[in-house]
Amino acid sequence: MGQVTRDEVLKVASQVMHPAIDRSLLDLGIVKDIEIANNTATVYFAFPFPNIPIADHLINSVQAPLENLGLKVEVQIRTMNDQERATFLSMEQEAWKGM
Repeated sequence: MGQVTRDEVLKVASQVMHPAIDRSLLDLGIVKDIEIANNTATVYFAFPFPNIPIADHLINSVQAPLENLGLKVEVQIRTMNDQERATFLSMEQEAWKGM
């Protein structure tokens, strides 16, 4: 298999939905960016709050399909800034479906 492109990776990541909000992690701004280099995908996550209980679940839900593409996955995590959090909370309220 050839090199996996960033577009392919973003397409896969865009299909990963939040378990309680009817939006993808990309739409919600939880997955901020993905960089591809040397068959490694570095996924940049921004969580609305530190220590959210489902952080590992969200990371794994992105990591597994990328590993299925044959990529090694590295994860960078930060907390959203106030503007990002406000956007997230607005979308959460609009699209909440519960667990």
